[in-house]
Amino acid sequence: MKIAFIGTRGIPNNYGGFEQFAEYISVGLAKRGHIVTVYSPHFHPYKKDFYKGVRIKHIYSPETWMGSSVGSFFYDYFSLKDALKREKFDIIYEAGYTSIVPAYIWFNVKNIKCPIFITNMDGLEYKRTKFNKWIRKFVFWEERQAVKHSHYLIADNMGIHDYYKAKYNKTCRFIAYGADIHDDYNKEVLKEFKLELNGYYLLVARLEPENNIAMAIEGYLASKENGRKPLIIVGKTNTPHGKKLVEQYAKESYVRFIGGVYDFDKLNSIRKFSFAYFHGHSVGGTNPSLLEAMASGCFILANDNIFNRSVLKENAKYYHTAIEVTKLLNDMDIIAARDKEKFISANLEEIKTEYSWEHLVDEHEKYFMELFVEK
Repeated sequence: MKIAFIGTRGIPNNYGGFEQFAEYISVGLAKRGHIVTVYSPHFHPYKKDFYKGVRIKHIYSPETWMGSSVGSFFYDYFSLKDALKREKFDIIYEAGYTSIVPAYIWFNVKNIKCPIFITNMDGLEYKRTKFNKWIRKFVFWEERQAVKHSHYLIADNMGIHDYYKAKYNKTCRFIAYGADIHDDYNKEVLKEFKLELNGYYLLVARLEPENNIAMAIEGYLASKENGRKPLIIVGKTNTPHGKKLVEQYAKESYVRFIGGVYDFDKLNSIRKFSFAYFHGHSVGGTNPSLLEAMASGCFILANDNIFNRSVLKENAKYYHTAIEVTKLLNDMDIIAARDKEKFISANLEEIKTEYSWEHLVDEHEKYFMELFVEK
């Protein structure tokens, strides 16, 4: 099959979740003999035309001077135009929908027989509180248009799958995101960040309202763990919400904002040697950082919602409010002794069986082949 991945910031990954997905799946499919192309913005540092058997198409993106919010619409348009006018793909896989919808409408892709258009619908983007009400209305309109124009939808979380079935009576194919289990953790990394082995709580997230960082902090501050084990927060603090959190909580002695950690090996080690890990995400699908925490052997305390429960099942402790966070932490000695090792072991097994990248290459190849044969 000739397969194209568009809508990402290119491979090799130096940005985020969809890029990591595109790298693993495209390379895996190329190794199996498929002809795979990944579209990449011209400013990506990797300038070669092939990466591990995958062809890279470098497309001009005005994001560098226009900003990603607007520039990504043009980048996706140029990518789709190239894919339709210059190539003969069997399948075009679009990672996310928020910047491709105008191009879908312009090229009337719902009436194109070939290639097949598959859209990964990501999370419930219109619920992200970083957007004002007008942008949220626009994004909700985009969601409806993406459902209307895509030939097929993929959901990386059963909560997202069920949402589209209930709201639009549209069937999504559930294919999860992936993570790797590592064995190269390094305790020496802790010294760089002045951390003690098994002696801190950890939260890794973009500092945005829907990730409920304040809920975890407030619950922690009111608990008996405040003063015993510090709460370490990893994430860029230069967002508007991040600046607000720093202003409000950085004065607390045991709440530490250490900024973004972009060395993946270091970040995995910080995860591995934490006492417990907060995952507050509430509007996404399967969040990559959650799978990475599971793969790193973290003891997870998670915001209670359908997305997190569909991944963690019964292998985490859940909370709805800051008060519930406080109660969990006040009982943590008993909870950890009873559940920690059991939960970690179960989550590692889940990663091995359901979320390994090799398994997910299998799942994507099988699905693409089904659609290819039907075509």
